[in-house]
Amino acid sequence: MIQFLAVFIGGGIGSVARFGTGKLVQLYFTGSFPLATLLANVLSCAIMGIFIVLGKNQAWFEQYKLLVLTGLCGGFSTFSTFSLESLHLLKTENYLFFGLNILVSIVVCIALLYWITKEA
Repeated sequence: MIQFLAVFIGGGIGSVARFGTGKLVQLYFTGSFPLATLLANVLSCAIMGIFIVLGKNQAWFEQYKLLVLTGLCGGFSTFSTFSLESLHLLKTENYLFFGLNILVSIVVCIALLYWITKEA
């Protein structure tokens, strides 16, 4: 039961952080590029990588993995939203932003995780 609670709490925090990220980006950016989603995905990958590095060979890692990785990062990252927004860019024939969104999201997130966890 405690595992479900950890995922629930982490997911709630991640979802609220995702919502806040979207609102914050709206204050400063009005373009059609889905910057809030990209930012949430990149930040989520950074949090995931840092947590993995800090938790390497630590007793507390397994206790907090569900809270941070499954809950927080799962609630904060937005792959389904990324997919929907990418599809919208494609359907509206905004091919440049469609390609940029996919390329930057995937390459930056994978590269960031690799860079952070390369020693783990």
